[in-house]
Amino acid sequence: MNLGLFNRMNLKESGENKGMYGEWTSLNLVAQDGESEGQSVLEKFDLPISKEITIGLVKQLAGNLSITQAPEPSILTTDREVQWSMEVLCFGLSLPLVEHDAIKDCANVYCEWLTALLPEPKICVPRPITEDPNSYARKMISHLHYLFVPRKGEGPDTIHRQAVLCHRVLRTLQDITHKSKILDRETWETLLLFLLTINDILLSPPTVKDDVADQLCERVLSVLFEIWLIACADCFPSPPLWKTLRECCMNWRHRVALVEQWNRVNLALTSKVLVFMYGANFPELKIGEEDLIPKKMSNDCIAQSWYRFLNTIGNPVSLTKPEVISQTQKFLQFAISTDGVVDPCQHPCLQLLPVIFLKAIKGIAGQVDAFLGIAQPIWWDTMVMGTSTEKTRGEAPPPIMTHSPTPPTQRRLAKSFSVAQSSSSKGIPRSSLIGLTTSRTSVVTTSAPNSGPPSAGSVSSMNSFGVEAKATLAPGRPKCNTILHLFGEWFFEAAFIGCDIQGQHSRQASGSFKRPNSMVIESGKSSLSYSQPSSLSDTELPPGLTIDKYESGKAEALGTLCRIFCSKKTGEEILPVYLARFYLAVTQGLKSNSSSRECGECMVAILMNSSNIFSLDLDGVRSLIPAYISALEIVLPDKDLKLGSNVNKVELRRAAIHVLLSILVLPLHFQNCPIKELYNTGSSEKIVNFAMLKSKLMNLLMNALHVEYDPQNTHMLLGGLLLCVQDSALYESAEQITQSVTEVPSNLLSSASDTASTISMASSDRSLTPDRRSTSEIHDAPLDSIHVLFGRAIYLVCHRLISSWKTDLNISLAALELLSGLARIHIKESDAMECKRAVKWLCDYIVHQCSRPPPAHSKDLHSTIVAAFHCCSVWLCEHPYLLKDKDCLTTVLEVSELGVSGSKSVGKPGEPIKMKEEKELKPASMRVRDAAENLLTCILEQVAYFPNHCGPESISSLLNEISLLRQCSSSNATYKDLSSAVEKFRYFVTEGSVMLALLEEPLGNDQDPQPTVTLLIRGPFGRHAWTMQLRHLPRHKSGVKSYSANACRPGAMQDAPVRSPVKQKYFPDNVDRVQHCQVDESIPTLETLLENNASLKDESNLISQLLNRQSSVESNLHKMQNHASEECIPPPVCHEFQTARLFLSHFGLLTFDEEENEHSILQRPSKPGSNEPQNMRHCSHILRSKNAAD
Repeated sequence: MNLGLFNRMNLKESGENKGMYGEWTSLNLVAQDGESEGQSVLEKFDLPISKEITIGLVKQLAGNLSITQAPEPSILTTDREVQWSMEVLCFGLSLPLVEHDAIKDCANVYCEWLTALLPEPKICVPRPITEDPNSYARKMISHLHYLFVPRKGEGPDTIHRQAVLCHRVLRTLQDITHKSKILDRETWETLLLFLLTINDILLSPPTVKDDVADQLCERVLSVLFEIWLIACADCFPSPPLWKTLRECCMNWRHRVALVEQWNRVNLALTSKVLVFMYGANFPELKIGEEDLIPKKMSNDCIAQSWYRFLNTIGNPVSLTKPEVISQTQKFLQFAISTDGVVDPCQHPCLQLLPVIFLKAIKGIAGQVDAFLGIAQPIWWDTMVMGTSTEKTRGEAPPPIMTHSPTPPTQRRLAKSFSVAQSSSSKGIPRSSLIGLTTSRTSVVTTSAPNSGPPSAGSVSSMNSFGVEAKATLAPGRPKCNTILHLFGEWFFEAAFIGCDIQGQHSRQASGSFKRPNSMVIESGKSSLSYSQPSSLSDTELPPGLTIDKYESGKAEALGTLCRIFCSKKTGEEILPVYLARFYLAVTQGLKSNSSSRECGECMVAILMNSSNIFSLDLDGVRSLIPAYISALEIVLPDKDLKLGSNVNKVELRRAAIHVLLSILVLPLHFQNCPIKELYNTGSSEKIVNFAMLKSKLMNLLMNALHVEYDPQNTHMLLGGLLLCVQDSALYESAEQITQSVTEVPSNLLSSASDTASTISMASSDRSLTPDRRSTSEIHDAPLDSIHVLFGRAIYLVCHRLISSWKTDLNISLAALELLSGLARIHIKESDAMECKRAVKWLCDYIVHQCSRPPPAHSKDLHSTIVAAFHCCSVWLCEHPYLLKDKDCLTTVLEVSELGVSGSKSVGKPGEPIKMKEEKELKPASMRVRDAAENLLTCILEQVAYFPNHCGPESISSLLNEISLLRQCSSSNATYKDLSSAVEKFRYFVTEGSVMLALLEEPLGNDQDPQPTVTLLIRGPFGRHAWTMQLRHLPRHKSGVKSYSANACRPGAMQDAPVRSPVKQKYFPDNVDRVQHCQVDESIPTLETLLENNASLKDESNLISQLLNRQSSVESNLHKMQNHASEECIPPPVCHEFQTARLFLSHFGLLTFDEEENEHSILQRPSKPGSNEPQNMRHCSHILRSKNAAD
């Protein structure tokens, strides 16, 4: 299809002889064949006489119809009788509405007689009409227009009854056009002219609420367009008819229903055009169940009809000019006949022009979406019946139209339609003018929820505000130039509504709005003024017609232009004139009121539809960066941004974030490259370069992250923040390296920039505590330096993680991942306090999450705790100097204890300290306990050790048995293989998965004669080497050693007293001086008893013998003992140890109450290596048994 030809046919009209139908004359809407066709002879007589004749005649004629009773053959048998009766019926249709019954009978008679055009006419139709149906049908159709003429001064009920009769006639005409097979061209043209006439009668005057035109407006327009489409299939209308349709529609543009029905027809035609132009694989354009397009309509006819209907209402931007819309005969009559009205544009019905303009732009924008392949299924009423602003935003955007193919072959093209290549189109390939493709993919998009009533000033733009920014485009979509050739003129003109740019600037920015590919740009009309006509800024205009009321339509146009340019394919070229206009339109659309800094509809539409504009290879697109940054500074930092009810705030912020992320890296990439202005404003301001934008972008990113609450948006911002910090670190590191090459070595430290940074890759450098900068140096650092950016990033993320993100799993995980990424960035001269503060915040976060009530504990919560433990271990491994700080170490160990046991030993101030054996082991979950234990493992095994010299690919030690024996001072032999080296080691297995290799010989570099054992631990997590010593004192106290043989006795504090011998007494001294009495003899003596009892005497003798024997034994022992006291001396120092036994016993693997045969495993076998396997198995059994017992 030659779109250039169509573009040439539809030149922007600047005179009467230009345009698609420039060589044709429009038809007069009055009857064509004389007064007898359109006027009854009864009008020559007095009204009472004519009325009486008419009422009597039509009553009898209506009685023969099949409406209320069985039909009867007509009494009219001759042509003369039928002609006379039609004169009466014509007059009856023009009677006042008070004669409703007579008018109704006239309408019924004609509707029944018109069935003569059907394959089976009714019996009541007169024979002359059935013999020549087309001729009589043309006369009846001409008479019926009297029924639609509005009567003045009628009440609502009467007007409603007139509308019912009009509906009856319209249904009859629809039925005839669908079923009739005998309509000739003349009848078709009469019918179409009749429909144009009644539409013009009803719709041309200014709108009056609830009159007959208001009730029939939508109906008569739908019937006109539907029958017109049928005529296109059966008998394509002539150019005069098309021109008449166009001129009439231009007079009806103040009616909302016109644009709605225009969209309805365009959508129906577009659905057919897409099928034969792009094939069945093209995304289907669903328009509802009703099919307006006849199935017999050929592809050429569909294309020609589509393009002609597209241009039926002229330039939609004219709807923003009330003085143009009101320049009709009916509006002028209103202005003349109404007192106090100076200009026709002051009619109240023109208050709907902003809504009409928006609907028209929406319809065209829908066509663009169809070209791009993102047309979505919608409800039919969404775009057609004007309910798009009342439905929720859950419905998809409107369907769309495309180019039309070659005009029908049976119609010749006027010679003025020949195309001459203009200077502006030279060198443009034909493919760029056509851009037709045959492949297409299906599209799945989502729209943001929206609800809001329609208004004249702010009506939602469903296409621009509701389409997901990441909608998939059809791979075979046409080129941008092709779409702009067809629709660019309207969209650009709509985009510049209300813009006030000086004429010379606009002439430098672009030329004419005319399509450059198929039109010759006249030398005297190449300038373009973007200023709104003065009439629109006139203070006499009603408030509803000021230029700001058209912002919704303007926003729709800007959004559509953004979608067009953002659909550019790789390597595709777009004409510079289009790029210049687009950049200028976007720059103007992104401007806001400097005082209120509100986010208008234009700004919203641009941001929502151009989120990937800087990711494309558009020539000169970076000149828009300052304008976009100004818009982002309005949208992103404001948490309570005021927007229309039709705008999804989350989607708007997401689109703005996409734009922000696409330009974050540009300042460091282009650095001091200037950003050129679109046009010379004559301002003396300093030229902006990319480096100047870095601080703005950083502040914008931080402020946006501070107020963001949507998880997906937060994820994107966190990713952008990490990218900025990493990019800045690499850039400043490279910058410092470049500077250090040219500087004197002695001045390296003194001349280093505060903003310079470097990444140390050696593990030894990482373990050192970084130099802390002075406070003055920190304050002197630029706001966008890596040091400031690093600190701000840590503070912001940690603060929000603890305050507002702790309950959201996804955001928490993303924030912890960012903190892990920040930990891996090493900056020279970084502030250790920032790193310490980050670890402290992580620990506080873990404590808070673990202390939440039991109902809040879930898998998601525990996942965040595990991630926090992992992040903390990353910080400690990357910054090992943090553990040298006592507070930091205490905090980390307390959190590890909390994760392992579920509580802390040291609680809140005032609470008693819980010892380990007193605590109950209740971790939050096994995953949390494993994560805490992993943190402890990292502290003990990896901090200041990982990555080792073999690189981060391995965390295992490189030492083995051979390398350890080579370092022993007592070993002079060389061990070449592992089999000979293992003879010096003792091997044990514990936990079923860990093998211990113990070497009891000290290493050669150890001069301290302490009990030493070297371990090689092989387990699931690698191989580790440890050297352990038995020390009873700290290293700083064990330096002074004393090996004296005689220890000095301490001096006595006082002399011991002299002890005199004392004889023991069993009775008091005066007991012998007491006189005996008889009572003393009452107890017999032992000797008396023994004499009288022989058995007791024998026992007494036995006791005496035993006592004598024991006395002699004790005397002998006393003689044998040396009573001299000996001096106590310390035992000699031991220099031989079984360090393996010490290690195993101290770690609980052996105890002193073990069986002696179990201790035998520590005895070295007589033959080296002969019992090692048995020892290993034996020890494994012992240790497992021991663990089971514990």
